[in-house]
Amino acid sequence: MTRRRTFLIGSLALGGAAVLGGHRAAARAVPAGGASGEARAAEGAGASTRSRVVVARDRSLRVAPARIDSDRLSRLLDDAMLRYFDVDHPLDAWRRVITPDEVVGLKVNCLAGRGLSTTVALVEAICERLRGIGVPDRRIVIWDRQNSDLEDGGYTIATRGSGVRCFGNDLAGFEPELVSFGSACSLVTKTVTRLCDAVINLPVLKDHGITGVTGALKNLFGAIHNPNKYHLGLGDPYVPDVYCLPPIRNKVRLTIVDALTAQYEGGPSFLAHWSWPYDGLLVGADPVALDRTCWRIIEAKRAQQGMPTLHEAGRQPTYIATAADAAHRLGTNDPARIDLVEYERS
Repeated sequence: MTRRRTFLIGSLALGGAAVLGGHRAAARAVPAGGASGEARAAEGAGASTRSRVVVARDRSLRVAPARIDSDRLSRLLDDAMLRYFDVDHPLDAWRRVITPDEVVGLKVNCLAGRGLSTTVALVEAICERLRGIGVPDRRIVIWDRQNSDLEDGGYTIATRGSGVRCFGNDLAGFEPELVSFGSACSLVTKTVTRLCDAVINLPVLKDHGITGVTGALKNLFGAIHNPNKYHLGLGDPYVPDVYCLPPIRNKVRLTIVDALTAQYEGGPSFLAHWSWPYDGLLVGADPVALDRTCWRIIEAKRAQQGMPTLHEAGRQPTYIATAADAAHRLGTNDPARIDLVEYERS
């Protein structure tokens, strides 16, 4: 049985420098264009002209409407990783993402509170697999925009000791110099620039009232100081431009979309009457292909509920196609080039 862990409570008076600890000088240089993440991802995604997306579901995950069976969730995560990387053992999959000497950041999404945040049990399962390949707890960092967001999502702030760390950008701080790509010009959190060698992106499958869909690409708005400025024009081209900021693009290795509870209208805030138990995970290294798949799932649910398409609602997520264009090259938006692997656990 997977052992659940409680994240140690640390001191909130430490300040950003203490949170980053002795890893300031340890951050590795990563080749321009995100080769670090893309090279490892290619092993699961196949040829460079195609992208693999795994959609894994288990309709027996819930022991109650709002309670997930953590053991079944761990097995579902294993199943998804096996199918994405085409290996025989879950730890072999994780070895293709992270090495034990790296500091790995788990970028969760807790903006909507506990009803629609990255599930704590999923993060615990990921931490357990990272331990299994030799990553010590002190090299695992759970992070998001603010401490208060994390606490609202069910996480406990932890900043010191030998355990898993968990804190927001408001504690870690931001770099003093702006970085830019296209229309985006922002300060990037020190958690990405100085502490983490790699990032595993853990967004939630949900609708967004301005950009239509928020998923793999937009979750990295949580790495910058001014995301409020980048929602004009349906977030296009701001969402892919932010993802292309070198400190971000160079570090993201893998995305696991939490689609256990999803929302098809009214996001990014949690509105229970527009959410539903999708009971799934999406795994991939191509954020564009993942977001294209998330969009398809949301549109199917909207149609089932008799709602207009996102295009008819005036918020089609055009930024997804922009992310695939020649200026960004973040992945593929063409369904014919997405190898979709759908799996349902019995």
